[in-house]
Amino acid sequence: MTRCRLCGSAALASVVDLGATPPCESFLAADRLDLPEPAYPLHLRVCTDCWLAQIPPLITPEETFEEYAYFSSYSTSWVEHARRFVDDAVRRVGIGTDVPDAFVVEVASNDGYLLRHVVDRGIRCLGIEPSVNVGAAAREAGVPTLTEFLSPETGAAVRAEHGPADLVVANNVYAHIPDVVGFTQGLRALVADDGWVSVEVQHLLMLIEQNQYDTIYHEHFQYYTVASAIRALASGGLGLVDVELLPTHGGSIRLWARPAEAAGEPSQRVADVLAQEKAAGLQELSGYAEFSARVAKVRRDLLKFLIEAAERGETVVGYGAPGKGNTLLNHCGIRPDLLAYTVDRNPYKHGRFTPGTRIPILPPERIAADRPDYVLVLPWNLRAELVEQLSFVHEWGGRLVFPIPELSIVEVKR
Repeated sequence: MTRCRLCGSAALASVVDLGATPPCESFLAADRLDLPEPAYPLHLRVCTDCWLAQIPPLITPEETFEEYAYFSSYSTSWVEHARRFVDDAVRRVGIGTDVPDAFVVEVASNDGYLLRHVVDRGIRCLGIEPSVNVGAAAREAGVPTLTEFLSPETGAAVRAEHGPADLVVANNVYAHIPDVVGFTQGLRALVADDGWVSVEVQHLLMLIEQNQYDTIYHEHFQYYTVASAIRALASGGLGLVDVELLPTHGGSIRLWARPAEAAGEPSQRVADVLAQEKAAGLQELSGYAEFSARVAKVRRDLLKFLIEAAERGETVVGYGAPGKGNTLLNHCGIRPDLLAYTVDRNPYKHGRFTPGTRIPILPPERIAADRPDYVLVLPWNLRAELVEQLSFVHEWGGRLVFPIPELSIVEVKR
């Protein structure tokens, strides 16, 4: 990668180099364990002209998403987050009241975890989801779903068939597309001239401040501040109107945008977050200078804990097999000698192995059966939910371990 994918500048500066890892969602079936496994460089850089942080587009979205291992509905807290979003969006946009024949489109709609709440309200909707397997699950759940990647052409075709959307939702997808300009043009093609676009994406400010380097992986092509998101939205004809700070994924931003001609002046909250980002130094290289050293400390601390536990004869297993966990496991070089297995609620992953590190993925029931001394929680962003879910490990004196933002060992109680 020699030029910024948003502004075309060649002024790219290194933020952190995590070496080479396999794609984080390429879980291995048992019959592939003796076959070669491709790995790609994972090097985060920032453009010093537009300040978009980005990695090289070494894999294509087609490689990742045509069959996808992540089903949103397996996270109880994420489904509840989606329900609250729909409630808030209905009030903000007025769909179902001020706009009685409203139309809602969600891009990267996964298994219908969000649009099911729109369907329940009797509001016309459509999901656009590239993954064949999770899109099929959405349709089985009664959510109309089109199996496509969003492009300007797809957006125009949906608009021609269904009419313009009063609300377009793009949650946790704006980082997943290498052609950020074309994708944004697709959002503009979908939305009505007086409609709304809602985008949720992890906040680079929190990634840097909270050492969340495991969220850097090959299907996340770029990492946004509000400042860089304004430029990205403008590239497709959208203007930022408002922003919300969210706790999801360790700290996210919800961007409320409208077609540029209808956007008007942005809210005070936009100015406030821009000021926070500037104060953190994220529009100059100084804001990124210490990140690589803090990442190295997270790695050393986790490895020290695992090695010392093994030397004491204590057992450590994992909870969850998220994409972020595979960045962490590969960067730290963790293998089954230090982490016997991990578990996951998603049956699709059972009997498979984590990419690169080849750690077995088992059903969650194995934790209670084996009674390990420690459970390493890989989806640390769901800490509150998982401390409650895993409170049963207290029965035998087990403890939870969270690796991010720094190593934390938690004694859970019922």
